[in-house]
Amino acid sequence: MKQRTLKAPFSVSGKGLHTGIHINATFKPAEPNTGYLFKRLDMQDEPTILALAENVVETQRGTVIASKINKEARVSTIEHALAALYAAGIDNCLIEVDAPELPILDGSAMEYAQKIDEVGFEEQDADKEYYVVKHRIKVMDEESGASLIVLPDDDFSIDTMIEFDSPILSNQFASLNSMENFRNEIAACRTFVFVREILPLVQNNLIKGGDLDNAIVIYDTPMKQEELDSIADLMGVPHKAVSELGYLNNKPLQFNNEPARHKLLDLLGDLALIGRPLKGRIVATRPGHTLNTTLAKKIRMELRHQNVQAPVYNPNEAPVMDVKRIREILPHRYPMQLVDKVIDIKENYIVAIKNVTANEPFFTGHFPEEPVMPGVLQVEAMAQTGGLLVLSTVDEPERYSTYFMKIDNVKFRQKVVPGDTIIFHVSFLTPLRRGCALMRGLAFVGEKVVSEAEFMAQIIKNK
Repeated sequence: MKQRTLKAPFSVSGKGLHTGIHINATFKPAEPNTGYLFKRLDMQDEPTILALAENVVETQRGTVIASKINKEARVSTIEHALAALYAAGIDNCLIEVDAPELPILDGSAMEYAQKIDEVGFEEQDADKEYYVVKHRIKVMDEESGASLIVLPDDDFSIDTMIEFDSPILSNQFASLNSMENFRNEIAACRTFVFVREILPLVQNNLIKGGDLDNAIVIYDTPMKQEELDSIADLMGVPHKAVSELGYLNNKPLQFNNEPARHKLLDLLGDLALIGRPLKGRIVATRPGHTLNTTLAKKIRMELRHQNVQAPVYNPNEAPVMDVKRIREILPHRYPMQLVDKVIDIKENYIVAIKNVTANEPFFTGHFPEEPVMPGVLQVEAMAQTGGLLVLSTVDEPERYSTYFMKIDNVKFRQKVVPGDTIIFHVSFLTPLRRGCALMRGLAFVGEKVVSEAEFMAQIIKNK
């Protein structure tokens, strides 16, 4: 799949949940590989902040990111907007805002989702990169018992469970099995707060813009009317006479489990901080911004250590090209045929396999007591894989040959020894022009990159 950006800009306006000031935010198309980039228009030099987990600086009642260069450049309450962008498959977006937070709107992500649908999206000339979950990941808060468990799956889904010590809101469950259901099932679900939490939040200089129109307010602990009036005065909202426990909002709940669905929405927005869409199943028990961003940071750390994930290899699946078809396309023969099969090929990339056995002829002299596959042969295998990619673009590929023209940025990171299975991922760096292709190759053993290189090859018709 290709990366996406907005087809046209859109704007939203409203008060900030924590600052209480009027805020304007404009969402604009962005170049491929930009990600979600915030720009503070109200600050000198208009600093920018990438919405990535390593830039999270605070998680109290919302997710806050800050610039590494200018700590004063911060943006908070970003999770609802990011959830809407993430669910719509938007990879790249510039968000210009004239305040230190995004407007709270009605406390949900619905207006963002509607605006995204109105302007639409356009595909970009860059491949979408996923984070594919290949093993169980767990993060946990030992004190509260909250946990996030991420499991391998072919697609994306979330199951969320919340639990509060409250007679009104105790246990609830919500799930999202497809991003296509986000707008109808999740986007309209509002943030929520207990009346007993409001006074401490106000005293901490938070929720200055909170009211009964942008949050579900839960009254679950009896208070005197004078106390309720005092809280209303602190927040600058009208008094409300309360005679029984329950929800104080004038607007009824969207769903019986709206709070659980909103927690799922928050989790989705925080997962956007990974920087790429995730393929896996998430089981969330009592999630919150702190735990959500801890998971995102853990995955970001893995991606920073190794930016490219190994392709998924299932030896039970039939190859796209077997060894017989490879021999029909490539002229290489024993002992120089170094590709055993192709398991995936698309317009811009190819994935191939080399099974390294103890019977490889080069192990006789490299080295008798410690067999190691020569790095130059790993690069040669990459080039053969790239040759299959290039030749797949022409008719009668068996009438052409590919030749090296240049090799750059070669790195060898780990030994390759008998018994290893090398997975080669080779992709075009630039479009094929005049028979010349600039490509990047990565060789994996398991989940680790063992070698990489950039190279240019040319296809020439055989005489």
